[in-house]
Amino acid sequence: MQGFGNKKRSNEKIIEQVILEQYNQYYRLAYSYVHNEADACDIVQSGAYKALRSSHTLHSQQYAATWVYRIMLNEIFSYFAKPQWESYEYLQEEKGKEAQSAEDSYRNVDLHRALDALSPQDKAIVILRYFEDKKLEEIADILNLNVSTVKSRLYRSMEKLRRQLSEETGINQ
Repeated sequence: MQGFGNKKRSNEKIIEQVILEQYNQYYRLAYSYVHNEADACDIVQSGAYKALRSSHTLHSQQYAATWVYRIMLNEIFSYFAKPQWESYEYLQEEKGKEAQSAEDSYRNVDLHRALDALSPQDKAIVILRYFEDKKLEEIADILNLNVSTVKSRLYRSMEKLRRQLSEETGINQ
């Protein structure tokens, strides 16, 4: 039974190291879904807590980063499964934000709207590939999918994004 305790402590150390090293990536991933700093922080904190708490279930330490990414994505998906309430302060903050420039603001809004129209798993593939610069094999591991499935979903998602962005902006590509 002593071996179990050593494994758990060892896993906790590795998971803690992964979380500290990749915290900003997890935050950006969560923020790309929820578009709110506080909610993104809550998601990452909850994911980190769950990862550390269940560190004993990590079978292979070499996959710790992939394992934690999966937990973070599950936290994001469960966030959307819960009923959402927007506080008065949040609404005021959103209305009071200043745009960098009108053109950048419109592009960002169009891109976020187009990304939000994708299914959560397709959105995750696009974000992990183009915003987090993950390789297709890494994405397949994180989402527990075949590489060919990731490729085809990425291709279809990019086509949907192009179509939607060209419709919204009136630019044919």
